[in-house]
Amino acid sequence: MVNQRKIFSSIYDKYVDKIYRFIFIKVSSQEIAEDLCSETFLRGWQVFKEREDIENPPAFLYQIARNLIIDHYREKGKAKIVSAEYTPILDPREGLEEKANLSSDLEGVRRSLANLKGDYQDVIIYRYLDELSVPEIAKILNKSEGTIRVTLHRALKTLKDEINKIDVKEV
Repeated sequence: MVNQRKIFSSIYDKYVDKIYRFIFIKVSSQEIAEDLCSETFLRGWQVFKEREDIENPPAFLYQIARNLIIDHYREKGKAKIVSAEYTPILDPREGLEEKANLSSDLEGVRRSLANLKGDYQDVIIYRYLDELSVPEIAKILNKSEGTIRVTLHRALKTLKDEINKIDVKEV
C-alpha cells in the first residue's frame, strides 16, 4: 500500500496541473475546476489502489475528468464555454501596448476555441497546452493515431477560420 501511494503520488504530481487546466478550460470556473480536479484524482486513487495495472495513467485520468465534465454539464444544464478570465501572467517588462495586444489576441483565441466542437477543443488542448504526443492523445481518446492527426488538422483549420471571423468583425 505504501508503494502504491508513492506511485500514485508521483502520477498526481506529474499530471495535476495538466488535468486542472483541461478541466478549467472546459468549465470556466476556478472553484468548479478545483472540485472536479480533486474528484478526478480521488476516483483515480480509488481504482488505482484496487489494481495497479493501469497501462496509461494520463489517459485514465483524462477519461475520468472528461466524464466528470460531462456529468457537471448534465447536472447544471449549462452550455460549455471557455472562460475569458483565464489569462497567463504577462511579463511586466513589456510595454502597455504589447500587453494590450497580447491580451486581445489571447481573448480572440479563447473565444474562437469556445466555438469549436468538443473533440476539436480536446485535441488542441491535449496537443498544444498539455504538449501530449499524437500517440498519447490516441490512447486518451481511444482512437487511432491517424484519426487523431486528421482531427487535429481539421481542428486547427476550424480554429484558424474562427479566429479570422473574429478579426474580420473587429476591423
